[in-house]
Amino acid sequence: MDQNKIEKAEILCVGTEILLGDIVNTDAVFLSRRLAKLGISVYRQSVVGDNVGRLKDILAEIFSRSDTVIISGGLGPTCDDLTKETVAEFFGVGMRTDADSLRRMREYFAATGRQMTKNNEKQAEIPIGATVLTNYNGTAPGIIIEGQGNLTGKTAILLPGPPAELEPMFDESVLPYLRSRCENTIVSRNINIMGMGESAIEEKLRSLMNESSNPTIAPYAKSGEVRLRVSAYAHTESEALKMCNDMIEKVKATEVGRFIYGIDVSSVENALLKALKEKGLTFACAESCTGGLIAKRITDIPGSSSVFVGGAVTYTELSKNRLANVSEATLAQHTAVSDKTAAEMARGIRQALSADIAVSTTGFAGPDGGTEQDPVGTVYIAVSTPDGEMTERLSLSSKRDRKYIREVASSRAILLALKRCLGSDEKTFPQKLSKTLGK
Repeated sequence: MDQNKIEKAEILCVGTEILLGDIVNTDAVFLSRRLAKLGISVYRQSVVGDNVGRLKDILAEIFSRSDTVIISGGLGPTCDDLTKETVAEFFGVGMRTDADSLRRMREYFAATGRQMTKNNEKQAEIPIGATVLTNYNGTAPGIIIEGQGNLTGKTAILLPGPPAELEPMFDESVLPYLRSRCENTIVSRNINIMGMGESAIEEKLRSLMNESSNPTIAPYAKSGEVRLRVSAYAHTESEALKMCNDMIEKVKATEVGRFIYGIDVSSVENALLKALKEKGLTFACAESCTGGLIAKRITDIPGSSSVFVGGAVTYTELSKNRLANVSEATLAQHTAVSDKTAAEMARGIRQALSADIAVSTTGFAGPDGGTEQDPVGTVYIAVSTPDGEMTERLSLSSKRDRKYIREVASSRAILLALKRCLGSDEKTFPQKLSKTLGK
């Protein structure tokens, strides 16, 4: 292997507070995503407490299999911040005071009107021979140490733990450094799927997944949907992107294609809002078992007021009748949980709010309720447009908790609205979606 090139890296986060669960380790998420874009394979993520012996042990383990370690945390001024000193000792180098870092530190404290204490000077101590990374958002500088002798080809990159300092330092200083030592890049695209489970998707795509090691296809399940990540390695971003796009077309051509609701869409509600805006349509909802979750998911997105005209939580028969204009006869004959009630709810709220498209949900989210015909987990969903109503019955396992049932029901209702927004049935849905969303 070319000693100047970085191919394999690991992430090491230092801090007993992470192990105790006092803080969430967001640094590892950020670093993994950045390294993936550079085409650097992240073999492992580790967390170690503020302990010299354990830190040395894990450094030896990491460098036995990887070229580079990116370390976050442990660069502070207190006596338990020992990352720099331990790494320097591991690489066999001493420490020196970096005059520029000390000057910047004094200027930082002066600018913020705070008194710099003696222990802060510890942060200006740098391993001899290391590259110093300026911290424009705090006091602790970052450090790059390239090994010599039996550590030739091994690199340690030390970054401050606070995300507000680590993230800009990585983008400003570490990113250019790593690019100069990388041969390839990775591009990933995400296929969003709803209506087919992870195991069924894997079975339908097994031949594609087995025959291709580049690009790769990896499924990830979440509540009620699956995300397929397609990743390709290449010398240039454009080459990798073309490889991903070619694989996406192959996936669309399979049975899985019928269940794709978006490409690189962060959520089904984002896909719906984009389609509504492009079509110039408005949206409303009437919710029973989902209790306002559809409206929340829509209004969580900035700019949704341009297409979302409102909604109602019609949790009782009275509210279904008064707010969504569900007839007393329908409620008496078909009950509050039925396709007839769902259809009238969607139509009623659409007409009441003069929306172009409206959806409704009514069902048994549990843990109590349900009937022999419609047990807990049964949800009726409807979508209404001036052309009429369409309903769907969900049969979710009664073993699922209330939160899961409500999340899945809200997702399917939003998906049903997306399909009607695009004027498509399941057979043409992927093609029309791709055209509308420009993917």
